[in-house]
Amino acid sequence: MLVIVVSIDTTADNIAAVRDAITTMEKASREEAGCHDYTFAVELSDPNRLRITECWEDEAALKAHFATPHMAAFNAAMAAAAPRSMDLKCYEATEVPFPISRG
Repeated sequence: MLVIVVSIDTTADNIAAVRDAITTMEKASREEAGCHDYTFAVELSDPNRLRITECWEDEAALKAHFATPHMAAFNAAMAAAAPRSMDLKCYEATEVPFPISRG
């Protein structure tokens, strides 16, 4: 499984400007084959920081996601309300039982 973690430093006004695009992106992405989760959140302690967490079955599902119309529309909305910075990390993960056994 691939886990994508994105941190976007922007403004509360920019977040408000792309709210509809975010809602569309979340809903459409969650319906894609291979998507286990797709969630946006604004940090409670910093209303100018947007977080995106994605979980994808594999690289093929993620690549298909990049080619969707809703991704293109979201990218256009983000370009119109450009963030100050963005940090994206991709992790390969294996699900383990919780709580993790210590012995």
